[in-house]
Amino acid sequence: MTIITVNAPTGRLGLEQRRELAETLTDAVLVPEVGQPAPAARAGFQVHFTERRRDMMAIGGRLLSDAGQELDVMVIDIAVMDAAWQPDVRAQVIERVLAALAAACGLEKPSPTWWVNFRVIDEGSWGSSGGVLSVLPLLDSGVFTEERVKAVRAALGGA
Repeated sequence: MTIITVNAPTGRLGLEQRRELAETLTDAVLVPEVGQPAPAARAGFQVHFTERRRDMMAIGGRLLSDAGQELDVMVIDIAVMDAAWQPDVRAQVIERVLAALAAACGLEKPSPTWWVNFRVIDEGSWGSSGGVLSVLPLLDSGVFTEERVKAVRAALGGA
C-alpha cells in the first residue's frame, strides 16, 4: 500500500499532466518496492493531487502570492508500508519521482523548490478493509521479485 500526495499551487498541473503523473508516479515507487512493473500491484497505489492557493503556500518566509515571481513550489509526500527501504532504494524512489515530475512538466530537470518526503509507516500502523494491514501476506502474492521478498523479510527481522 502506497499513497503519493502531490501538493502544488492551484493550476500548476493540468488534467493531462495529472493523468501522466498518476501513472508515472505509481511506477516510480512500485518498481523499486516490488522489484518489477507488476500490474497486479497497481491497485495498492493511490496518487492524490492537492492544490493550494498561492496565498496558502510560502517559501523563505514569504507567501508565494507576495514573492513577485512565479516560484515553482511543490511538495510530494510518499507514504509506504514498512518493508525493505534501505537508503539506496529510498534514493531511487525520490529520484524517479522527481524525474517523473520534470517530464510531466516539460522540464529538463526538477526544480530545486520541489521537495519529496519519504515516510515509512510502521508495521501494524496501516489500516484498510476494516482492519490492520501488513506487507507480509503480500509477499506471497507473486508481485514481488524473489530478491525483494528476501530483502523485506530480512528488513522485518526474518518474518
